[in-house]
Amino acid sequence: MAVEIPLPDNRTLKTDTVPLVMGIINATPDSFYAGSRTRSAADALETAMAMERAGADLLDIGGESTRPGAVRVSPEDEADRVVPVIDAVRSRSDIAISVDTRNALVAREALKHGADMVNDISALRHDEHMLPLLVESGAPVVIMHMQGTPETMQKNPSYGDVVVEIFSWLKDRARELVDAGISRQKIMIDPGIGFGKTVEHNLQILRELPTFMTLGYPVLLGASRKSFIGFILSDNEAESHRVPPEDRGAGSLAVHCQAAQAGVSILRVHDVAETVSAMRMLKAIWNGAYGHA
Repeated sequence: MAVEIPLPDNRTLKTDTVPLVMGIINATPDSFYAGSRTRSAADALETAMAMERAGADLLDIGGESTRPGAVRVSPEDEADRVVPVIDAVRSRSDIAISVDTRNALVAREALKHGADMVNDISALRHDEHMLPLLVESGAPVVIMHMQGTPETMQKNPSYGDVVVEIFSWLKDRARELVDAGISRQKIMIDPGIGFGKTVEHNLQILRELPTFMTLGYPVLLGASRKSFIGFILSDNEAESHRVPPEDRGAGSLAVHCQAAQAGVSILRVHDVAETVSAMRMLKAIWNGAYGHA
């Protein structure tokens, strides 16, 4: 789905034949994939510059792990993790930056220091101040579906029809935000792979991704190295035998290619270089042409 996402200062993010690639930078000590954790602002800057060189279109910087069972951190501590990273990246690059937060304090500070958009896993439900902040700032926002909270979401998630229910929820939530004053052109949606879903739920969402395109909003997909991939790639159903995050790269690429085929606008990934290469290959196949800048 080719779209234009307006950013501050009259800039835009534009999708072409294939999705934009969003590189994940975790300023956290406990994200589920150790390879995504950064130890300092300097470390995060090095990662960010490597991602930009590899072809990332934008970066998603977060200071709170939202893996299943994750422990909350205070908004103040989260901001202390995120803001120095944004400052460091902004000192070297004008790449688009998303702040991955559900807290208005963090979002406000991030936007003040050069972030361009907000990626809120709670769809602006966690913090009552987030909605007025986004109306006031005009920043684009990603709203994600999640059943429960990070502390509870994987405790027996249940749906009648997972795609129908998520579709309806995102449609209603997006309409509420438009009615509240957020421009429709600045809303992106995320079906929330792994957030209150079983393996079977995640697979059904991936099979039926084109359904979400009919809502008319850019779709972001965050499936990179998640546990359902480890389950599928394992030859043993026991939790202890699940393929670990560091060995889920190839499975993630398969998911990303499926998502690209379905028309997703943004892929949120750990492995920027590999994903950019895969998208470049898909683009050549689909367009029947290739070239080098």
